[in-house]
Amino acid sequence: MTDQHDAIPDIDPFALFAEWFAQAQDSEPNDPNAMALATAKPDGRPSLRMVLLKGYDAAGFVFYTNAESRKGREIAANPCAALLFHWKSLRRQIRIEGLLEEVSAEEADAYFASRGRASQLGSAASDQSRPLDDRQTYLNRVDALERELAGAPVPRPPHWTGFRLAPASMEFWQDRAARLHERRQFRQAADGSWTSTLLYP
Repeated sequence: MTDQHDAIPDIDPFALFAEWFAQAQDSEPNDPNAMALATAKPDGRPSLRMVLLKGYDAAGFVFYTNAESRKGREIAANPCAALLFHWKSLRRQIRIEGLLEEVSAEEADAYFASRGRASQLGSAASDQSRPLDDRQTYLNRVDALERELAGAPVPRPPHWTGFRLAPASMEFWQDRAARLHERRQFRQAADGSWTSTLLYP
């Protein structure tokens, strides 16, 4: 049996991610930057949710959140985490594992300032992950904050920040016919270089 498709190349994993991400941006109908973020509770039980990729480079993959949220508290207790991109339109996924570190205040300020005003107000008014008695309570808080600021810029709340996952491993998966899928895993060595190997599907 032969496979008519090109193999997942053994190249720089960030260059490969950029290529696949660009293709996803052209093909995915909604949120090609959506990714599952897995963290762990202090007792080791896993915790999972979707977040949005807001930047990436050779240092890692960045998302933003409330550091006092459930995910923020879990990250503070255990910075080990994993990301998963799944692009159904391309029948591809990428798994990334590594350690999370908080972005600089300057980075968080810059990204918060780039958000729409309604999103800024929503973040500032939210006690993310805490119990809420009624949705209207939250909406009232947003309205009250808007009146308080009277059109002035919305300051970034001190607990609203970003995290960067510095990858130790990246695995690229491509669907193939008859479930003869293809997987290539990249691992970072102590000197910062990357090695890769194909894996059985």
